Amino acid sequence: MRFPFEDREVVRTSLRSGGLGTHICWFLGAIFAILGIIAGAMNTTLGLEATHWFLLSIALFAASIPQNIGFALSWYLETLEAKSKEKE
Repeated sequence: MRFPFEDREVVRTSLRSGGLGTHICWFLGAIFAILGIIAGAMNTTLGLEATHWFLLSIALFAASIPQNIGFALSWYLETLEAKSKEKE
C-alpha cells in the first residue's frame, strides 16, 4: 500500500488525540445531555428548554469530531504498520 506522504514519522507525530479541547467538548456535551434529560423528565426549564440542552450537547459532540478523526487515523496507521511488520 502506498501512502501519500514521504516521511511517516512526521505524520505520526502530528496525528494525536485532540487533547484538552476534545475532552472539554465531550464532558460539556454529556453534562448538557444530562441536563436535557432532567429538564424533560421534570417538565420544567433549567435555564433553557430541554430541546435546547440537547441541541447544545449535539453541537459540542459534533465540534469534537475532527479531533477524534485525527486520533482514529493515527491509530489506524499504527495498526497497519504493526500488521505489515507481523507478516514480514
